Amino acid sequence: MRIELASVPGAAARPNEDWTSVALPAAGRGGTLVVLDGVTPPAGDDGCVHGVSWFTSRLGGALAELSGSRRDMTLAEVLGVSITRTADAHRETCDLSHVRTPQATVVLARWGPDEVEHLVLSDSTLLLESPDGGVRAVLDDRLDRVPREVLRSVASTDALRNAEGGFFTAAADPAVAAKAVTGRTPTARVRSLLALTDGAARWVEVFREGGWADCLALVRKNGPQELIDRVRAAEWADPDGVTFRRGKTSDDATVTYVEL
Repeated sequence: MRIELASVPGAAARPNEDWTSVALPAAGRGGTLVVLDGVTPPAGDDGCVHGVSWFTSRLGGALAELSGSRRDMTLAEVLGVSITRTADAHRETCDLSHVRTPQATVVLARWGPDEVEHLVLSDSTLLLESPDGGVRAVLDDRLDRVPREVLRSVASTDALRNAEGGFFTAAADPAVAAKAVTGRTPTARVRSLLALTDGAARWVEVFREGGWADCLALVRKNGPQELIDRVRAAEWADPDGVTFRRGKTSDDATVTYVEL
C-alpha cells in the first residue's frame, strides 16, 4: 500500500486550519482516511476561545479513532458522534450556538476487503480511481450553488450556514451528519483514493489546469507536494485574482493519496 500526504498553510503568518490522517489497523486489513478543512471565520467574534485549528485537531482525532475502531458504525454515525465529542470538549467555555462557531468541511473514507465507504460534507473533494483508470469525483456542491454575490456578505452567508437551502459543515450539531454525501463501492473497483481540500482542488476548479483524472495522475506520478506547488505557482502568477477570481490569494492546501 502506498500512502502520501502533504498539507501547507495558505500564509506563513496564519496557522494551518486543515487536518489529515490515514490510519491502518494492526491486523493489516483495510484502513481509514480523514481530511478536514477548517472554515476561517470573518473578522469578529465566533463565540469560541480556542480557534479553528484546535477544533479541526479535536474533530479529526475523534474521526480517525472512531472510523478505525468502530466498524459497526456508519461513517455518518461516526461523524455525528465525533461532532458531539468535540462540542462537549468546549461546551462549558464557548458559545456553541454562535453561527460562526468553529467548523470544518469533511472527507472520510474507510476501506476493507469487501467495500470502500465514503462521506463528503461541504466543498472538499474525494476522488475514487477504478482499476481501468476511470476517476469519479465525490462532491457536495451545495456551497457552489450559492451565488457568489450572496457569499460576499457576511450576514447573507451566515443566514445560509448549516441551513436548508444553504450549505452544511461540521460544527456543533451532530444532526448535520445526515446531510453528508455518502456511498459504498466494492473494493475490487477502487485502485486509489485522493482527498483534497479546496485550496488544493484549485488546480482543477479555479485555475483549470486539468480535470480530476489529470489531478490524480499528477499526484500518483509526482506526489502531493507537486500538486500544491503548482497551485502556489498559479496563485503567485495572479496574486490579485484578476484572471482567476477567488476569495483568498492563497488558501491552506491538503492532499492525501492512498493506493489500495
